[in-house]
Amino acid sequence: MTKIAITGVTGNFGRIVIEDLLTRVSPGDLVAVVRTSGKAADLTGRGVEVRHGDYDDPASLDTAFGGVDLLLLVSGSDLTPGVRVVQHRTVVERAAKAGVRRIVYTSAIGAESGQGSSADHAATEKMIGESGLTYTVLRNTLYSEAFVGTALAQANETGEVVSSIASRPLNTARLRDLALAAGAVLSGSGHDNATYELRGPLWTYPELAEALAKVLRRPVAYREVTDAEAGWLGSLFPMVRAGAFARTTPDLSRLLGRPATGLEDTIAAFIERVGA
Repeated sequence: MTKIAITGVTGNFGRIVIEDLLTRVSPGDLVAVVRTSGKAADLTGRGVEVRHGDYDDPASLDTAFGGVDLLLLVSGSDLTPGVRVVQHRTVVERAAKAGVRRIVYTSAIGAESGQGSSADHAATEKMIGESGLTYTVLRNTLYSEAFVGTALAQANETGEVVSSIASRPLNTARLRDLALAAGAVLSGSGHDNATYELRGPLWTYPELAEALAKVLRRPVAYREVTDAEAGWLGSLFPMVRAGAFARTTPDLSRLLGRPATGLEDTIAAFIERVGA
């Protein structure tokens, strides 16, 4: 029996992972590591062991990781410079101390550059590699939902979507696909000391407008604007124009055992979930 611990199960990503694992392994093989145990009370009723564990409380992790063979480290959500590196180091060190054999880490595409927002991921990958633990690194691309949600709001308000990248391609992936890929890695074999670049299919903003029009069954136009006019995504668009998101890989589809979810299906699922 392999004891699998999953962090971040009260978040969207971690919850999908543990729900997927419940279809693959026995509930008794799973440990849900949470900061607030009450938020995962339903899992206890389904046979999952829920343990308190806080990235900022090393002692709690000693208990949370006891008897665990395989650990999913979902990267911390605090983006304050330096915070995640300290948190992740604590997790890795306590996992090694507790006898965890393998750690699966949710990194990000571009982590190898070690620049900007990738610096925390690069540092974490390095410390995991130096820890002596067997590892699997999941370099996740950006979530499609961030782009779909913004575009859907624009389409509902103005009948158009906007960007400053014209037809330059970018890859994103549905959050559920990335979480299911993590579930496949945690429950499968052959992933020791592997690094996967999990990128979805390429798409363009004009294609996003067309997909929205099909799903919404009404016209949705595309309009080019400046970075400043593009809202919060405008800070990302210079990297898109530079080609940072123009490459895709087969890793995500291979782990899923099927093609990654395309735009129309992602839009339909997003609308069903949020009721937009």
